[in-house]
Amino acid sequence: MTIFKEKISEEYLTVSETKELLSEVEAERAEDPDREMRYELARAIEHANRFAVLEPEESRELVTELQELDKVDESTAYKITNLLPQDRDELRTVYAKERYSLSGDELDTILDIVAKYA
Repeated sequence: MTIFKEKISEEYLTVSETKELLSEVEAERAEDPDREMRYELARAIEHANRFAVLEPEESRELVTELQELDKVDESTAYKITNLLPQDRDELRTVYAKERYSLSGDELDTILDIVAKYA
């Protein structure tokens, strides 16, 4: 017998937004002494705390600003916001699976936007 799960909705989140949500879950678990935190949840909280650099509001602003550019779609904007690339090579890795490559000027434009927030 196979149990199938239906995907009801899907939403992109930045690491900062994830950190905010996980901190709420952590606070709820801390209030109830009978509920233990599962290993996976503890690791997710640790990861979010380690890699969340921006505040959630800043990360949303960065995503919005990146999406205004021509060659940055929603998923790519979230990837860039989560990684905060510092140079062209790091940014090229985000676009490695795309069917197109960006020119040096396009890369520099994206890096300039990221630099305002990082």
